[in-house]
Amino acid sequence: MQRPEQIEVKVPDIGTFHDVPVIEILVQVGDVVRKNEGLVTLESDKATMEVPTPVTGVVKAINVKLNDKLSEGSVVAILETESVAVAGQPDTMASKTPPVTPSHHAPAEPLAPKPALRSGKSADIECGLVVLGAGPGGYTAAFRAADLGLDTVLIERYTALGGVCLNVGCIPSKALLHAADVIEQAAHADEFGIEFGKPKIALDKLRTYKDKVVSRLTGGLSSMSKQRKVRVVQGAAKFVSPHELEIVDGAGGVQLLRFEQCIIAAGSQSVKLPIFPWDDSRIMDSTDALALPEVPKRLLVVGGGIIGLEMATVYRALGSEVVIVEFMDQLIPGADKDLVRPLAERLKKQGVAVHLRTKATQVEASKKGIAVSFEGDDPPEKNVFDRVLVAVGRTPNGAEIDADKAGVRITERGFIPVDKQMRTNVPHIFAIGDIVGQPMLAHKATHEGKVAAEVAAGEKREWVARVVPSVAYTDPEIAWVGVTEAEAKTKGLNIGVGKFPWAASGRAIGLNRTEGFTKLIFDEETRRIVGGGIVGVHAGDLIVEIALAIEMGCEAEDIGHTIHPHPTLSESIGMAAEIYDGTVTDLYIPKKK
Repeated sequence: MQRPEQIEVKVPDIGTFHDVPVIEILVQVGDVVRKNEGLVTLESDKATMEVPTPVTGVVKAINVKLNDKLSEGSVVAILETESVAVAGQPDTMASKTPPVTPSHHAPAEPLAPKPALRSGKSADIECGLVVLGAGPGGYTAAFRAADLGLDTVLIERYTALGGVCLNVGCIPSKALLHAADVIEQAAHADEFGIEFGKPKIALDKLRTYKDKVVSRLTGGLSSMSKQRKVRVVQGAAKFVSPHELEIVDGAGGVQLLRFEQCIIAAGSQSVKLPIFPWDDSRIMDSTDALALPEVPKRLLVVGGGIIGLEMATVYRALGSEVVIVEFMDQLIPGADKDLVRPLAERLKKQGVAVHLRTKATQVEASKKGIAVSFEGDDPPEKNVFDRVLVAVGRTPNGAEIDADKAGVRITERGFIPVDKQMRTNVPHIFAIGDIVGQPMLAHKATHEGKVAAEVAAGEKREWVARVVPSVAYTDPEIAWVGVTEAEAKTKGLNIGVGKFPWAASGRAIGLNRTEGFTKLIFDEETRRIVGGGIVGVHAGDLIVEIALAIEMGCEAEDIGHTIHPHPTLSESIGMAAEIYDGTVTDLYIPKKK
């Protein structure tokens, strides 16, 4: 016999995320769950994660329901465990094998899948290292491995290197955002005495410009791969066994590749909500939207995260009436509300309708347009649109490459857990980028790619980055890094904040863009910077100084005493530190009594 004990299962440390909604409840009252089995699934605009149970037990109560918003420390469920074991009694709860819980840089405990046997076929290609996926993380890993002397093959499903980011993501979107910025600046130039006529949009030329930007970069990658003698294979690859991949090209041709080591960099894809008729070309994901099929008269953007807002910025500038619906209570849920507020106010002035705490529930396509039904606190009055962009996040491609045939653990959500050296549970197979967990950002993947390549080459390396910055290339841009104010409040951290308004920045005044500000967050005990955020033009270019300061363990005085050139927007970082330190002279801040 064993004596039962009840425990509360709480949301663990989930990094910078807070108030994340519950999208799926994985268990029921009475279920037997084993240690590390997921209880509920949480999903923000760019993150999907499960809350695991730390012990084996029986579910006695579920304390949450769908759409509840949880943060670190929220109670998810009550489990009954057996705390005192009697010799000879079997553990009846051990019969259920749990799924792997997604966790970035931390391999899960459940049993790995049984790998498939070697095919026994002759290999068409053999190599020391194969990299599966040629996005920023993949090509970085391949190039670094080649530089270290490894015989390297790089596999890419697109006809050009660069993956989603260069071909249909980061790069083409920024090219279009530049065009949108030019349109916006011209529209307001009359405020300082320069008048332009109404812009004429030549959509074909704009597409050509975007494509030239992409081809210039992808062509450069192709040249560098040849210089490094990296063999490039075009096609979609899947594992056949722990040392074999099958590659299918666009014409249906099949090749068998045999490798000694592998780095998985297979990335992610847009989430496709099932309520939308995806066979209708008027329903778009981010890739479709970047193709610029037309400028719709009325565009609905489902999802107020970074991707949705960037594309809303482009299409509004080109002439679309844009409506945004977001399930959460703010745009870009991962950022502090004060950082998002200037963007929300500017969107409102531009005529973009933003509806928070609202979601699409039903969709009907007809010749007249796409009719969408909504529910929530603030549904749009008019519900017929010419096109709909669905931008509710991305899902990893772990389940698409048959990694289980290599014995690699894959979570139910498609993530592949790895350790600090980017190794999976199979020692000769590594994984990097979107497929290993949040944040799903290209600049994180490139650093992981270098680590994986160096470890594969026999060097002693591990992932050591303290922070990963995030940027929304909207107008104004929003960038943040490290601890947010909201996260600090949730965790009970003792912080102090220095915030410098751009209304006092000579450079911002000259640009006629004073709506922004720079915020630095310091640990009150050590006076070291732990986080920061910037909203304003070029925020993405400025955030790196804050990231470096966190990595270097800078105190407020270190930043404030660093001479920043005048007049620049970068001055705002030094002045924010001075505000926290109480030494600022560009503003008058009465001393606290």
